[in-house]
Amino acid sequence: MTQINRQWVLASRPEGAASPSNFRLVEAPLEPLADGHFRVRNHYMSLDPYMRGRMNDSKSYAAPQPLDQVMIGGTVGEVVESKHPKFAVGDKVVAMFGWQEFGTSDGAGVRKVDATHIPLSAYLGAVGMPGVTGWYGLNKIIAPRAGETVVVSAASGAVGGVVGQLAKRAGARAVGIAGGADKCRYVVEHLGFDACVDYKAGNLYQDLKAVTPDGVDGYFENVGGEVLDVTLARMNAFGRIALCGMIASYDGQPLPLKHPALLLTQRLLVQGFIVSEHPDVWPEALTELGTLVAQKQLHYRESVAEGIEQAPQAFIGLLKGKNFGKQLVKLI
Repeated sequence: MTQINRQWVLASRPEGAASPSNFRLVEAPLEPLADGHFRVRNHYMSLDPYMRGRMNDSKSYAAPQPLDQVMIGGTVGEVVESKHPKFAVGDKVVAMFGWQEFGTSDGAGVRKVDATHIPLSAYLGAVGMPGVTGWYGLNKIIAPRAGETVVVSAASGAVGGVVGQLAKRAGARAVGIAGGADKCRYVVEHLGFDACVDYKAGNLYQDLKAVTPDGVDGYFENVGGEVLDVTLARMNAFGRIALCGMIASYDGQPLPLKHPALLLTQRLLVQGFIVSEHPDVWPEALTELGTLVAQKQLHYRESVAEGIEQAPQAFIGLLKGKNFGKQLVKLI
């Protein structure tokens, strides 16, 4: 009997906010495995903000997501069939198979992982692309020195949570910005930040000023919009800003800076980055992150949607900040 692979494809490009109608769930038969290939049953799919940008047909750092093709995305799963000499049935692997239940590969871009001491799902979060993103932006751009203040937006998320914890390990003072009292409490009590500001409380500038009395030396940006404007106003001279994401503008609305002159008068270093363009740092970053997670010295939280059917709604919720920590879809 032919096995069926369920897949989410991009059915249409969003006009404004993404909606469930932009996606279509299809069923495709699994073809016989060719020599030199192996098949993976995905256990988890990763949902990430960058996917929203790929849905647009616009100039960016990567080509747009093609229509009627499987949505891009990271996966982690188990090899269930193999005709490849280096991948055996039972191997756990991380790949970019996208929004589907099975993936087939010749091994290119697929990495074996060990789930003995690190949960399989963590390889899509703290010990995966989000973790390396946080590691790179903090260490290579912000480069905090002991005693400096580092502010992190979306601090309860998969990337931001890693940034703050690593900043603390470097001897810096970590201040988070997050949406809601529960998320701020988690950032301080579980992730170990020194303080967290609730941007939904309606007093962002004064609240941030109160917890950054000596100003801000480093800023890890995931959001944009008002959060960026307010934090710019607290930056010290020669501060460093790592631009990772601008989720506030992903639906296409313009969000111009209110005080762009601060970039000049404070002599700020502002560096955007795409972590996939820095493959040289991944081994070092993954080794450090994996060791910390295995030793329970690096903490994280996950929001898990059950079943591939839930992917679009979970993704839309992620873009609206409804997730708490890393957003995943559990497939098995």
